[in-house]
Amino acid sequence: MAFLYLSFLVVGILSGPVLVDAQLHDEATLLAIKKELGGVPGWGDNSTDYCNWEGIHCGFNHSFVERLDLSRRMLRGNFTLISNLKALKHLDLSYNNFNGPIPSAFGNLSQLQYLDLSLNKFEGSIPLELAGLRNLRSLNLSNNLLVGEIPQEFKVLENLQEIQISSNRLSGSIPHWVGHLTNLRVFTAYENQLGGEIPDNLGSISELKLLNLHSNRLDGPIPKSIFGMGKLEVLVLTQNGLTGDLPEAIGKCIGLSSIRIGNNKLVGVIPRTIGNVSSLTYFEADNNNLSGEIVSEFAQCTNLTLLNLAYNGFTGIIPPEIGQLTNLQELILSGNSLFGNIPTSILGCKNLNKLDLSNNRFNGTIPNDICNMTRLQYLLLGQNSIQGEIPHEIGDCVKLLELQLCSNYITGSIPPEIGRIRNLQIALNLSFNHLHGQLPPELGKLDKLVSLDVSSNQISGDIPPEFKGMLSLIEVNFSNNLLAGPIPTFVPFQKSTNSSFQGNKGLCGEPLNFLCANSIGSDQANYHHRVSYRIILAVIGSGLAVFVSVIMVVLLFMMRERQEKASKSVDIVDEATDNQPTIIAANVFVENLRQAIDLDTVIKATSKDSNKINSGTFSTIYKAVMPSGLVLSVKRLKSMDRTIIHHQNKMIRELERLSKLNHDNLVRPIGFVIYEDVALLLHQYLPNGTLAELLHESSKQSEYQPDWPRRLSIAIGVAEGLAFLHHVAVIHLDISSGNVLLDADFKPLLGEIEISKLLDPSKGTASISAVAGSFGYIPPEYAYTMQVTAPGNVYSYGVVLLEILTTRIPVDDDFGEGVDLVKWVHGAPVRGETPEQILDAKLSTVSFGWRREMLAALKVALLCTDSTPAKRPKMKKVVEMLQEIRQN
Repeated sequence: MAFLYLSFLVVGILSGPVLVDAQLHDEATLLAIKKELGGVPGWGDNSTDYCNWEGIHCGFNHSFVERLDLSRRMLRGNFTLISNLKALKHLDLSYNNFNGPIPSAFGNLSQLQYLDLSLNKFEGSIPLELAGLRNLRSLNLSNNLLVGEIPQEFKVLENLQEIQISSNRLSGSIPHWVGHLTNLRVFTAYENQLGGEIPDNLGSISELKLLNLHSNRLDGPIPKSIFGMGKLEVLVLTQNGLTGDLPEAIGKCIGLSSIRIGNNKLVGVIPRTIGNVSSLTYFEADNNNLSGEIVSEFAQCTNLTLLNLAYNGFTGIIPPEIGQLTNLQELILSGNSLFGNIPTSILGCKNLNKLDLSNNRFNGTIPNDICNMTRLQYLLLGQNSIQGEIPHEIGDCVKLLELQLCSNYITGSIPPEIGRIRNLQIALNLSFNHLHGQLPPELGKLDKLVSLDVSSNQISGDIPPEFKGMLSLIEVNFSNNLLAGPIPTFVPFQKSTNSSFQGNKGLCGEPLNFLCANSIGSDQANYHHRVSYRIILAVIGSGLAVFVSVIMVVLLFMMRERQEKASKSVDIVDEATDNQPTIIAANVFVENLRQAIDLDTVIKATSKDSNKINSGTFSTIYKAVMPSGLVLSVKRLKSMDRTIIHHQNKMIRELERLSKLNHDNLVRPIGFVIYEDVALLLHQYLPNGTLAELLHESSKQSEYQPDWPRRLSIAIGVAEGLAFLHHVAVIHLDISSGNVLLDADFKPLLGEIEISKLLDPSKGTASISAVAGSFGYIPPEYAYTMQVTAPGNVYSYGVVLLEILTTRIPVDDDFGEGVDLVKWVHGAPVRGETPEQILDAKLSTVSFGWRREMLAALKVALLCTDSTPAKRPKMKKVVEMLQEIRQN
């Protein structure tokens, strides 16, 4: 015992200097790293131990640095000195701006267990020296610019549990050694240029849970080995060239939730063992060469929400058991050779929102109770051999966005009840059937419908004038029917091509090239009347011309006399005043400001670029300082929208009404000026600029302080303002962080509210393209509806909320080609990223409380930016959810 005590004492005495040396070495290294990177916030404060610096964790007795987390700091520069931290076990440099090759010196970090270099711009090949990291458990090099092959030298890294190398430019094949890793749980290598076959030993000796290899050049079969241990949870192999069949061994993986094998060259049948996969949620096998019948065992997968077998070679009928899938939301079976009736059992899928059976051989009738699936939004039955009539109950499918029944053998007339489907937006396609009778006037109630096609039927009668109620129409096709009479005067009709109306012998009028007979007769009958009117008008016109000429002479004489008097009495003339335009109409709605506002000064301010504050989709904003000292924000409507001046009385009424909206989070107009063809709207001046400037400019300043509570208050304020607008039936046309203004106390005020009432695309007062809003904030459905809606507003608000949470702009090249902020955030799970990785680390790492609130707000943003408009919450609900976050 005495000997042992003496030994510990000697070790303690000797280790003291060693610990001191270690501390001095690591601290010096960290300070050198800080210098190389141009500064790391929170590092180098002499009053604190370096082990307490942000992102640093030391081991026993504050000896060596064991954990270094510099993620999400927008850092750049040389960081090779990190390799001098010999005791490092955890290194995270993700979400920065590092570029160039990965330092080979990192291979000297022999204790390293976790290495994350993802979401940077690293180039070159993967360093072979990293094979020296024998203790490595997790390697993440995804989302960089790496090239070359996966090194064979890595076969010695036997402790690896996670390998993530996706979204690079790697080539070659997946090495066989990956299959020898006994601890491998996650392997993602999607979006590369990898070829060859998937190793046939992958997963055979490891409990592989996630395998994602989509968007490569892989061929060969899906190896049975990946299902061997029965632990697989996610399988994504889409967009490759895989062949062979789907192994029966897939049934061993009862915890498998997602199977995505579409866009390959797979053959054979779906194994009946699929019914054993009780956790299955998504099954996508579209665009392959699969055949046989759709197996009824799918019905045992009670959690299934999406089943996509489109464009294969499936035959037979739809198994009646499919109707037992009460959680199923999308059933996509298009492009096969299925036949028989649409089974009534399918009506048991109460949550179904998309039913796509198009391009098959179905020959039954449409079930009368089809609308018992109350959530149905897409009903696509085109290109089949469906018979019978369209059931009148179709009008009960009130949530339908698209109805495709083209190229069938449907008879009878068009049910007028279709006019009750007021949400119908994308298309109503009844073409190439055997429909007869007249067009129901009730279809004119479909004011959101974009595309209408009833061509190639036997429809008779005229085109009802009520169709003018289809205010959103862009595409129409009435061709090859028995229609007669004049084509109603309606912009979408007259803008259509001749072919949209041809094949109807009785139709006349534009855009067809011949006039209607009755209009020609009426022209002849009224010829003499027109001649008489022309004579009378000519006489009146001559008299007016003489009268106007006399008046002009008198006015010119009076103006010349006034100018001569002015030149005698005034020595200095202000040229700007001489050129001051004549004000047509103006008003200041706030009585106690009328004396303080000089309208001439307002006009002058908008003529100087130095006064320009901001430029939006619809207007340019200027700062105007009144002689009284009052500062205004003046919005000058852009030239493409000046036609509103032709609706001057309406404009003034709307401005007066909007000025009375009483809400703290709205920028209300306080007046207006109209001169020539220019309209100026007056608002209070807000000194702290826009939310966009706060997020993307102020946050990058060195004096910036994390401000999550302020951001949450701004998010709530904007939501409250927008909810109020929806309450008073005002839809905003351009929600963006650039249109959220901040007052002296950083209270948010939503701007551009008057634009939605002044611009009415249906009356030609604005171009359709202008109404879309700001790039990056436009909801996806706008591409086909061209309608600005309340759910679309919710989507745009969701983008603003994501900006607040991530401090990222909505459209950024860093997201990748074709990816915006919304797609980047929603795609995080596929990339294997946690919600925490999405948030701005400068905020989320300040405290646990902030991170908890931000994660809760992220859930709200995800709801708001759902791709399906019907699934988005109303703004009133959004306000409630955000307020609850702040209260809790």
